[in-house]
Amino acid sequence: MDTEGMYDARGTDAGRVPRPAGPPPAVPPPPSHTPAAGRPPLTEWLRTPRPAREPGVWRYGHTPRPPEKPEGVPDRALVVGALISVLSALLLWSLWRNGYLPYRLVPLKLFTPGEWWHIGTSGGPRTIEGVDALTVYEALLFGLLVYGCLRLGNWAELFRRHVAGRGQPFLALAAAAAAGLAQLLVWKDAVPVVRPVLVVIAAVFGGEIYQSQNVVNLIYALITLGVLWPFARLGRWRALLGARRAAAAPAPGETGAPGVPGPDAWPELREAGRTDAAEALAAAVRAGRMNDVDVARLRRAFSAGRAHPERLAALEEAVLRAGGAAALHPSGARDLPARAARHDLLTGQVRIGAWADDPRNPYARRGSGAALEPALLGTCLLAVGPPGSGKTDRLVRPVVESLALQALAGQAAVLAVGSAGEPLGPDGAYDVVVRVGDPASDHDFDLYGGTTDPDEAAGVLAEGLVGDVEGLDSRRAATVLAQLLGPYRAVHGHFPGVPALRELLDGDRAAVGALREALSAGGRTAMLRELDARTRQGGGPGDPGPVLADRIALLDRPAFASFFATGPEARPFSLRSLEHLPLRVRIDLPERAHAEASRLLTRLVLAQFTAIAAARTDRSLFVCLVLDDATSAVTAGTVRGVRRLRSLNAGAVLTLRTVDDVPEHLHTALLGGVGCCMAFCGISTWDGKRFADVWGKEWVETREVAQHAVFADQPFTRALHALRKLVTGKAVTRDAVTVRRVERERWSASELAYHLPAGHAVLSLTRVDGEHAPPLLVDLGG
Repeated sequence: MDTEGMYDARGTDAGRVPRPAGPPPAVPPPPSHTPAAGRPPLTEWLRTPRPAREPGVWRYGHTPRPPEKPEGVPDRALVVGALISVLSALLLWSLWRNGYLPYRLVPLKLFTPGEWWHIGTSGGPRTIEGVDALTVYEALLFGLLVYGCLRLGNWAELFRRHVAGRGQPFLALAAAAAAGLAQLLVWKDAVPVVRPVLVVIAAVFGGEIYQSQNVVNLIYALITLGVLWPFARLGRWRALLGARRAAAAPAPGETGAPGVPGPDAWPELREAGRTDAAEALAAAVRAGRMNDVDVARLRRAFSAGRAHPERLAALEEAVLRAGGAAALHPSGARDLPARAARHDLLTGQVRIGAWADDPRNPYARRGSGAALEPALLGTCLLAVGPPGSGKTDRLVRPVVESLALQALAGQAAVLAVGSAGEPLGPDGAYDVVVRVGDPASDHDFDLYGGTTDPDEAAGVLAEGLVGDVEGLDSRRAATVLAQLLGPYRAVHGHFPGVPALRELLDGDRAAVGALREALSAGGRTAMLRELDARTRQGGGPGDPGPVLADRIALLDRPAFASFFATGPEARPFSLRSLEHLPLRVRIDLPERAHAEASRLLTRLVLAQFTAIAAARTDRSLFVCLVLDDATSAVTAGTVRGVRRLRSLNAGAVLTLRTVDDVPEHLHTALLGGVGCCMAFCGISTWDGKRFADVWGKEWVETREVAQHAVFADQPFTRALHALRKLVTGKAVTRDAVTVRRVERERWSASELAYHLPAGHAVLSLTRVDGEHAPPLLVDLGG
């Protein structure tokens, strides 16, 4: 495995690195030049913007939603109003041109000499000056008529809604068509523009100006441009041309492109003076010899190596030699065999759906992608839903897949636990696959979590064995186990296997006697006192020994024979490997044949994980545990451990069929201890009530409309009301609107139980920095 010193420098050795689930290739093959289905080319993927958004919003290529438009005039009324305004304007203009409007020339005659006009209020122009004045006067009135038509017909709103709202290039084409029609009407003299302009120019500069053909052509050109200018502004032709030129220009970061290099040119390496490495990686990106995992892994490696110049120099040499294949994951893999979800490794997000277009969701969130990331999983996620609601396929599988990709990039370690046969990904997607009870499994499971301290091993093992037993203090059970584990390890050099531990817990005289003799012969007085104390306390009232023996007997079955071995020939996998290695681990439990044993092991895995996460000294890796079914796994001790994960750069994803799978006295502690809660469709009203209590209430504005009968005093008004009631069948009423602010539950128990559509869930999120998002409806298929 080619790690280029990036992982070996953490104080690990080859003996501590577990064997992968399958043999890695001798030389890791480069990724295909053709992007996988649904994935954009790497260059486009790197250049796509990722704006900072609220928790849970898919940032890759996110485009903010346009501002919400207030409820306006319906489209039908808007179109009818526009048509009526046009018809009214045409009628008025026709009456004006045909002289049917009286006193139409009076305002003009008040401001012009009387000798220009015939006698009478309806007399027309008498001189050429009167004709010119009438021409300009008609042009001004036509402009006022057009302005009034546009305002009264609400043409601006019609244009914004049905033309500008469609965007480019439709807006530019519509404006161009309107400009062509306007030019036709202007030059056909159907619209008074040309003649008034010529009259005004002649009045200002004199009629001799038209003797030059060049001047006339210039005037006509200016008229043409003047008619086109408003349509160019409405159609945003200048912005469209600028966008087309920008699209045709080479993007920043390409060869020969001016400006700041794009992300595919590795500008952070150039700024750090690693120009040769940046050029090598940029060439690999352009040639298609890298994928998104390579980019994320090398960015992580260079970022981590800044504090160690010698490591950074070795990494640069590896990049110059191997390109995108430098600093590989210990398994040698550069991608997963297959992907079932959309991932963005630059932000660490995985898309699980889309925020539904529902009135209960904020307007800005509707339609945008819903995503999870380590910053959210670090506060732990609890998902509740009945079988078949999509917990595994639409939540657990995408999250595990995302964490596995981040593990290949050296950013995380993942431990997925589920029943054998659950679709948590192929074996090739994991470094270690532990199949409990399967003789073909390459690895056993270490019941003691890889520790050599008897007290630490006893505490974790007691939590897994009897942490769910009500009325039994797990600390007393840990003391009993420590009184046996310490002496046994002192004699044999390792902790006892399941059969030997069961014999000691049962108080088998032969096993206890042999252990006592070995301790006496070795002179281990302290350990002998521990064993004698256990012998004296055995069988007393409240002794947890028999309960521990009964629980450990669940693992002392023929199917598990030699599986939990601890001797020199044992091959256990310890969760302690997750402390320093970006491993991908899956544990398959025999849920069908050994349900109780599977629940015990799930409880033990959770207890070991929380203990190991708290004991880590190097917390640069994000470590996450994903339990596909946490039934009976949550205890008082593990709840305390889960609540501490937020500050340890670790997280857990727990799924339940119902909250009742957790002891009732732990409901409040569990729901209050996790930062992210997810309720799938089909939950019961009892579970809905618990989520409603967790999500609390909010202030909302309500409108109440009351109809009151209208009583008339006048006989004529009463007659009109009677006629209206006879025609419509309804009494005359008036509406009384009352607006109030009330406090209501964000999601009620009945809404969660009966109003969630299939394939949907309600999800609330909290980041490790405290930023949170309220419970919102998410479409898991969006």
